[in-house]
Amino acid sequence: MKPRPATVAGHTCLFIGLVDIATAVSPHVRASRIERIAPYVPGLADDVARATALVVGVLLVLLARGLRRRKRRAWEAAVGLLAVSAVVQGVGHHAFVAAAVAVLLCVGLVLLRGEFHALSDPRGRTRALGNLLLLGAISVGLGLLIVGVRADHEAGHGITFADRFRQVAYGLVGMAGPLTYDSDRVGDVVQVSLLALGLLTASTTVYLALRPVRAVPTGGDARLRTLLGQEGRRDSLGYFALRRDKTVLFSATGKAAIAYRVVSGVALAGGDPLGDPEAWPGAIKEFLDQCARYAWTPAVMGCSERGGQVWVREGGLRAMELGDEAIVDCTEFSLQGRAMRNVRQMVNRIERSGCSCRVRRVRDLTDEEKKHLREAAAAWRGSATERGFSMALGRFGDPADGDCVVVTAHQQDADGTERVVALLHFVPWGEDGLSLDLMRRDRTAEPGLNELLIVAALRAAPGLGIARVSLNFAVFRAALARGERLGAGPVLRWWRALLVFLSRWFQIESLYRFNAKFRPQWQPRFVVYPTARDLPRIVWACLQAEAFVVLPQPAELLRQWVRGRATKAPGKTAVTTAS
Repeated sequence: MKPRPATVAGHTCLFIGLVDIATAVSPHVRASRIERIAPYVPGLADDVARATALVVGVLLVLLARGLRRRKRRAWEAAVGLLAVSAVVQGVGHHAFVAAAVAVLLCVGLVLLRGEFHALSDPRGRTRALGNLLLLGAISVGLGLLIVGVRADHEAGHGITFADRFRQVAYGLVGMAGPLTYDSDRVGDVVQVSLLALGLLTASTTVYLALRPVRAVPTGGDARLRTLLGQEGRRDSLGYFALRRDKTVLFSATGKAAIAYRVVSGVALAGGDPLGDPEAWPGAIKEFLDQCARYAWTPAVMGCSERGGQVWVREGGLRAMELGDEAIVDCTEFSLQGRAMRNVRQMVNRIERSGCSCRVRRVRDLTDEEKKHLREAAAAWRGSATERGFSMALGRFGDPADGDCVVVTAHQQDADGTERVVALLHFVPWGEDGLSLDLMRRDRTAEPGLNELLIVAALRAAPGLGIARVSLNFAVFRAALARGERLGAGPVLRWWRALLVFLSRWFQIESLYRFNAKFRPQWQPRFVVYPTARDLPRIVWACLQAEAFVVLPQPAELLRQWVRGRATKAPGKTAVTTAS
């Protein structure tokens, strides 16, 4: 496939930036192969231009990714930067070849300006300017502190404030200032520290200016609920489109929609498009146009085989099998037979211990029961954050979710008090189906409660008009099943061994084994992506969306620190309550 001009421009700027940085930071590199191309690369004219080369190189490296993603602001900054570089090299240092290369690149970008149409966050300019002023002022203050610690001792007494300020200003851009230190080691430490502050200011400013647009969540849209009621029986993941952190994009006719969330520049859709399959191509076109407009990488997580075929055909994307969804036919489910012996024995043992189950619609719960179950589910959660994206609703007990089903396990203590020890939460799947959303249990209770809850739900399903239940999603289930069979090849066995190893940290094999107990029908699910080189970014975005990776948020950390300081302030006492 022929590379796009934007990709070529981005890689060219990245190469030039890396060469500029290597030569500016390591003068001895000139004795190597880079010396042969140094006269032809903007920013490498002579030793005097070393500081300019460093600044140009760092900024070009930062802008390269934006150019590859066709960001308009990255194009504007790169054109201006190359123009300045050409003037500095040609007029200031008479490096005419390097200036000519900069001019050619600048002209090429101008001629290809139509390629760079992707929009950035409209608030990026304001935030970038604020960051430049605030962090720049902090860097200057820290720089004056760094210079002032040893200035009188090393550079001599009587150093004026103007000299120190010039030393800091030059140091932030990688240039030597007016002060000369007696110790080369001290001088190097000061120069490196100032340069680090300058690079931090520049890199964060460029990042804020080029950061991708964040979609406004519209989950729970009334039109989406109407669409689910009309055409929601096809996909078991359809109800999860009502997550409040998802954005819904409708087709031009309004007969189909795609729910997605933007994570790290990846527009991550979950499941199949909603609505009439005949209108899916229109929704896919709207989604891909939106991704191109804002330089998002489109991806779909957990779509069915039919949905994957439409994505591949209409969007020119690729598909890869991600795993299998376990679907149990409630009308045929039974605990009888040798295959169900382990589950039957486990369920009977727990029932004999005095544990009972209740299956109810959420609308039938009182507000007090909802609150109690919500608090219990949060207390039993194994991680600090709520996990889930493609197969999780992210809330419990909302009045709009009255059709959801909750299954609770109750244990009677020695004093006669009854307490909830486990719960399942299902969301509707059309008119006659349920899809598992939440599975929690008290970690101090005996094992087997999850099996008991699922069996209770499957037994009560016909009374609720339910004919099918979707259980957990088993990642790479086919590889695990085939890899343990007789005659499996070495590659398949190696792949299974790797999945078993990763199961120490992720529930891969355990979910497959758990689902297989109920003899389900396995429905394959796929991940859809543009190219293979986009897969690492998509995997990273999926890990963040599912909350397996939680990046620290500076604003949230600051709020927690402020609350902690306020709690510990004199005269204030932290009050905790126990339920």
